Amino acid sequence: MNILVKGAGVAGLTVAYELRARGAEVTILDPFGGENSAASWYAGGMLAPWCERESAEQAVIDLGMNAANWWESVIPGSVSRKGTLVVATPRDVKELERFGARTSGFVRIGEEAISLLEPDLGEAAFRKGLFFESEAHLAPRQVLTELKAKLVGLGARCETEMSAAEISSFEWVIDCTGIASPDIDLRGVRGEMLILRSKDISLSRPIRLIHPRFPLYIVPRPDHTFMVGATMIESDANGPVTARSMMELLNAAYSVHPAFGEAEIIETGTGVRPAYPNNLPRVVKTGNCISINGLYRHGFLLAPAMAKQAADMILKERSIRHETHRERTSA
Repeated sequence: MNILVKGAGVAGLTVAYELRARGAEVTILDPFGGENSAASWYAGGMLAPWCERESAEQAVIDLGMNAANWWESVIPGSVSRKGTLVVATPRDVKELERFGARTSGFVRIGEEAISLLEPDLGEAAFRKGLFFESEAHLAPRQVLTELKAKLVGLGARCETEMSAAEISSFEWVIDCTGIASPDIDLRGVRGEMLILRSKDISLSRPIRLIHPRFPLYIVPRPDHTFMVGATMIESDANGPVTARSMMELLNAAYSVHPAFGEAEIIETGTGVRPAYPNNLPRVVKTGNCISINGLYRHGFLLAPAMAKQAADMILKERSIRHETHRERTSA
């Protein structure tokens, strides 16, 4: 099989790997020439299906519950399995209860347990929390870079330009171009993030702060850096972070730990997440073209399952074609 994958974000690279692992000849077309053009470059990298159930359908758990195993099998050592800690200030404890009522897979913990899990939060006066022990996280940029390098090592080609005639020569074309896709059902959901550095804070796992107006997550990265995100704005504008969003993110981070008030702002960024009306992804086949899109805010969580669906679809179609051809030639 000779297959073209259009797009080098998390959807494109995961399906390219699934297909290459099954023996397909794979070419990746990335007209932007780098991973940092994709929305997944600005992702939090949380593999948190049970937390996401708070605002997502059951399908997110069903599709995402094996994501951590997939990433660890493909890139050993990339997954940190230390769970997710969800907290709220005393005045927002009702919001925490509401979060718990919509989710599962957690234990309720108090101030002492919170301090044991995250000693640096001991002074933050979080008296109640939810601990999702089975969840995990990864570093998106590291994973994207390593996965692309692994694909090249396995013989996949990477191109930045290709003519229409060259594209038409492939047996299959898989569109993983996200918001750049012509699919009229897609909408853009803008996410804004900050990367902060503070040697005065150490965290072992993603922290989610429940707030009725501006919920926030903080994901630890190496060298005392932290990804702080993320807004969910119904817009496909991909410009710089707005002043309002930066103030909201910084204020929320400060409420998690006062040392974030003195942190260095290393980077700001925005990514436009592609989403369908029900916020669930789709794998759609049209002729010899397959589209994987609409991963919304669940890119690293759902991409492995979507990649497997697409690869299974191609292999099933190929098997049917071969069987039909065999029957015709033997008739």
